[in-house]
Amino acid sequence: MENNISFTLKFWRQNGPQAEGHFDTREMKDIPTDTSFLEMLDILNEQLIEEGQEPFVFDHDCREGICGMCSLYINGHPHGPNTGATTCQLYMRKFKDGDVITVEPWRSAAFPIIKDCMVDRGAFDKIMQAGGYVSVRTGQAQDANAILISKEAADEAMDCATCIGCGACVAACKNGSAMLFVSSKVSQFALLPQGRPEAAKRAKAMVMKMEELGFGNCTNTRACEAECPKHESISNIARLNREFIKAKLAD
Repeated sequence: MENNISFTLKFWRQNGPQAEGHFDTREMKDIPTDTSFLEMLDILNEQLIEEGQEPFVFDHDCREGICGMCSLYINGHPHGPNTGATTCQLYMRKFKDGDVITVEPWRSAAFPIIKDCMVDRGAFDKIMQAGGYVSVRTGQAQDANAILISKEAADEAMDCATCIGCGACVAACKNGSAMLFVSSKVSQFALLPQGRPEAAKRAKAMVMKMEELGFGNCTNTRACEAECPKHESISNIARLNREFIKAKLAD
């Protein structure tokens, strides 16, 4: 037997970065509990469009927990109350009948609002362009075993590479810091020999770009780690700090 819930939805409306925003409130009736959160928002937009109103704007893409696009702040948590999951992996069975559900955009000066809950996360792309790549020749696919790498290092590098750049760490941080994102991207290269030739340049360039774009400083509250849907560790931040200090000393 299918279970349905009814609840009050408060969703953020804002026409642009300089516009004044506000919450709209809507009573959502008889929503199946096996509906995903994004599917529930699709139902909301169907209702709004039928009534001649503007649809609620939010980001989404793969809906498989891979792309990191579904950047919604739900009831005080990036991606909602689930741990280790993105918004598209959140289902309405997580909520109770009669709940009030509040949906907001990522709150960060570095992520200006485009419309409603869609924000511009192009700052992350600029940080990656500053140094999140390897330009040395690493050979073809058949050369993958030419450089011996311990399983521990390979596994840890892969864990760092699972960061999907969703921005939940920035949204969770009281300072709006991007240190968990940057440190995860630096770490995935720092742990492998292929990333060492440009290690110093990479650490300095990505940290400088992060600061230039207006992200805040890290004060190790660990909110980023707690809210990361891919369980990135703040040990990556310690590694980034070491990489950055070594690069500055080398100068």
